[in-house]
Amino acid sequence: MDRNLKLLILAGLLLSLVLGIFISPFASPHPDGLEWVAEEKGFLEKSEGDPAWKASLIPDYAVPGVSSEILATGVAGLAGTFLVFAIGWGIATLISSRKSDAEEGSG
Repeated sequence: MDRNLKLLILAGLLLSLVLGIFISPFASPHPDGLEWVAEEKGFLEKSEGDPAWKASLIPDYAVPGVSSEILATGVAGLAGTFLVFAIGWGIATLISSRKSDAEEGSG
């Protein structure tokens, strides 16, 4: 991998981490559009069972067990950023290795 590309990926990861850790605690506490409409129209309670986000590892964008809400949101941002980066890196690695295998087979 080219050195400039590595630096660009690292800079992108660091920027994402800064945003995820330090900016995410300032996100709006108000519900998103779909949840707001469901509350306004009175059908939010009619959903079947517990909401899916309650079963997630980081429900409602905060790490459970962390007493400070700001810290819990920052840690959730950190974990989410690393998770998305790892998934993206894994997909890119798979695509790259398949492309290399295809080029070796045709050459």
